[in-house]
Amino acid sequence: MFTFLLKRLALTIPTFVALMFLTFVAIRMVPGDPVEVRVGERGISPERLAQFRHDLGLDQPVYKQFGDYAWQLLQGDFGTSVVTNQKVMTEFAALFPATIELSMAAMILAALLGVPAGVIAAAKRGSGYDQTLMGLSVTGYSMPIFWWGLLLIMFVGERWGLTPVSGRIDLIKYYFEPVTGFMTIDAWLSGQEGAVKDALHHLLLPAIVLGTIPLAVIARMTRSAMLEVLSEDYVRTARAKGLPAWRVVGVHALRNALIPVVTVIGLQVGTLLAGAVLTETIFSWPGIGKWLIEAIARRDYPALQGGVMLVSTVVIVVNLLVDLLYGLINPRIRHA
Repeated sequence: MFTFLLKRLALTIPTFVALMFLTFVAIRMVPGDPVEVRVGERGISPERLAQFRHDLGLDQPVYKQFGDYAWQLLQGDFGTSVVTNQKVMTEFAALFPATIELSMAAMILAALLGVPAGVIAAAKRGSGYDQTLMGLSVTGYSMPIFWWGLLLIMFVGERWGLTPVSGRIDLIKYYFEPVTGFMTIDAWLSGQEGAVKDALHHLLLPAIVLGTIPLAVIARMTRSAMLEVLSEDYVRTARAKGLPAWRVVGVHALRNALIPVVTVIGLQVGTLLAGAVLTETIFSWPGIGKWLIEAIARRDYPALQGGVMLVSTVVIVVNLLVDLLYGLINPRIRHA
C-alpha cells in the first residue's frame, strides 16, 4: 500500500508543474495591462509607471517572471493582489467556504437524486422510465450552466417568486458575524429565527444549477454499474432463493455497484469547482468563482494565478484521496 501511495504522489508532481506553466502562460495571453488597473486613469509620471512595473516584476523577461513565480509557489507564497494589496491566500481562505458550501449542497442534491434514479432505471431496464431518465440525463449533461441558471432565475425567482436570485442571505433582515464561513451553519449559530430557512432558500437555486451535470453523470453511472452487477451469478442465486426484489436490488446489488459510483462522485469535484465560476457569477454568490471572474476583469495577475493554482491543488488532492480510497476498497487496483 505504501508503494501504491508513493506512485500516486509521484504522478501528482508533473500534473502540478504542468498546471503551473499553463496557468502562467494562459493568464499572460489575456489582453490588458495590470499596471493600468493599478494606477487607474489618473495622470502619472513615466518614472512612477516604470516603478509600478518593476514592483510587479513585469519589466523582467518572461522566463525570469516564471522562475520567480515558481519559486514563490515552492515557498507557499501565492502572491499579493494588485487591486486589494492583500495576500491571495488570505482572500482565498475568506471566500472558499462559500464555494465549498455551494459545491457540497450541489453534490448532496445530485447524489440523493442520482443514485436512486439510476437504481430504478437499472431495475426497470428498457421501460419508459428508463428511457425517460436517460434522455433527461443527456439533456442535463449537455445543458449550458449559464442558460440553465438564467432560465431558473427568470421563472422560479422572478416570475413565480419562489426563491431569491442573488446573495447568500437577506442582509437587511439578518446580520451576524461569520464564525465558520458556512452561511447555513453561521445562521444556525446566530440563533436568529428564520435565518437558517432564508440561507437555505438562497442556496437552493444555485445548488440546483451547479448540481445538474453531476446529477446526470451519477444517474448514468449508477445505472451502468447496477446493470453489470445485476447480471452476476450471486444476484441470480439470491433471486432463486426467493428473496424480495427490493432486497436483491437494494442490498446485494447496490452495495457492490456503489464502488465505481463513489469514485465518480469524488471525481466530480473538478466539475463542481469549474461550474462554480459561472454559477457564482450568475447568482452573485460571493465565492471563489466570482472572485476569479473579477480578477480576470481587473487583470489582477497574482490573484488570478494564485486562485487558479489553489483551486487546482484542491482538485488534485481530492482526486488523489479518491484514488487511494478506491485502492483500499478494491485491492486489485493497487496490485495492478
